[in-house]
Amino acid sequence: MIGEEALAGLLKKPNLRMTRQRMIILEELRKVNTHPSADEVYEMVRKRLPRISLGTVYRNLEILSKTGEIQKLEPGSSLKRFDGNPHEHYHIRCIQCDRVVDAHMKCAFSFDDVPNEMRDFKIIGHKLEFIGLCPECVEDSLPA
Repeated sequence: MIGEEALAGLLKKPNLRMTRQRMIILEELRKVNTHPSADEVYEMVRKRLPRISLGTVYRNLEILSKTGEIQKLEPGSSLKRFDGNPHEHYHIRCIQCDRVVDAHMKCAFSFDDVPNEMRDFKIIGHKLEFIGLCPECVEDSLPA
């Protein structure tokens, strides 16, 4: 369940009503750390809301992403994935099976190091995705 404090924060955002459907989508997404696709979120939510439509899940994931309650992960991946952890952190993506996991590490980047050609931009954040092979795909690629 989402805590009262988090819910109060959501309700303060302009034009964001906390519908029952939106609340359940957010709760289900925050229960996992697997970075599910919209279709996977839909399957998770249907266990609690059997009559919800896939379109409703997609729309609510977009809204939750735009309001900063969740992260939408799409760089380098053919499939949009969603992360219930809205705090800035990095990810590692397997290039074979598309699995995504959190990379628990500190940011070594400093805005003092921004090159001159980027200084005209108003930098509001950054995203970093590591790519490679997950342990299962490495294991599968080894000769028998």
